[in-house]
Amino acid sequence: MAAGLPSRDDLTICFAHVAYRMAERFALRGTNIRHVEVRTLEDFEARIPQADVVLVSGLWRNTLLARAPRLKLIQSISAGVDQYDKDALKAAGVRLASAQGVNARAVAEHAIALVLAMARQIHLGRDNQHQRHWRGMIGDLAQREDELGGKTLVIVGLGRIGGRLAQLAKAFDMHVIGTRRDVSAARGAADEVVPDSRLSEVLPRADFVALTCPLTPQTERLIDARALGAMKRSAVLVNVARGRCVDEPALITALSGGVIAGAALDCTVEEPLPVDSPLWAMPNVLVTPHTAGETRRYEDNVLDLLQENLDRLWRGETALKNQVV
Repeated sequence: MAAGLPSRDDLTICFAHVAYRMAERFALRGTNIRHVEVRTLEDFEARIPQADVVLVSGLWRNTLLARAPRLKLIQSISAGVDQYDKDALKAAGVRLASAQGVNARAVAEHAIALVLAMARQIHLGRDNQHQRHWRGMIGDLAQREDELGGKTLVIVGLGRIGGRLAQLAKAFDMHVIGTRRDVSAARGAADEVVPDSRLSEVLPRADFVALTCPLTPQTERLIDARALGAMKRSAVLVNVARGRCVDEPALITALSGGVIAGAALDCTVEEPLPVDSPLWAMPNVLVTPHTAGETRRYEDNVLDLLQENLDRLWRGETALKNQVV
């Protein structure tokens, strides 16, 4: 045993996710470790008392901790860990590791796809396709599709995802400005890197603003009415971070009033996005259902992390990969 973790023969893992095929991919590894998979919160509540390790993201509720006397390790399936009560986990002796980095390439690719879609008006083309409408050529320069070369992209959060996005943006000859709390640790190919505290200085220069930052007390509602007002009227906001990084009512007001030109959102404050949200019907908004991180290799990438962390604990090591608690 290591750090209270049962031996391989006595361990039970619970995979808890509404869609991902974690158990199926884990079984192919031939570990012979006992495991179960649940798809609903009700089934998770029933199974968690027998679990020593859980892999979970959206199904986690902090109230489950009281029902989990055997629990020693949570391997988050997502990079974000704002749903976990870290103090409660620490007090209960439960370790927590994030899945940070496993979807960095996928999220960065999704972000550049959203930038391209907005620049080339792909979302409007799809709308026209559904209406069987062949749009004619446009005389008004301001209404036409655009090129990315020479445009400025501000990346808020120049970590793994932001760094990769910077590389992709440079391939399109964009000028990239990144923000990061610790400028010395910035990643990627940004032309300029400034501290988070100087975001307001660079927003007026941006043609696109991409959020790739984690949700923290400092980034919650970071893009508010004041930040939106500092952006160009022709600017586009791209959010592949967390919905709560944006003041959503302020964004809706800004989009409706022409304060900014558009937004491409992979995440919203409430998910699923409520059917009565004005964002659904706005022609200058492109919404994807928090799928930036999805990839056909996602399950295996997370399982690699799980196996690494189990092996570390069994070897008697205390530090986890992507350790949070």
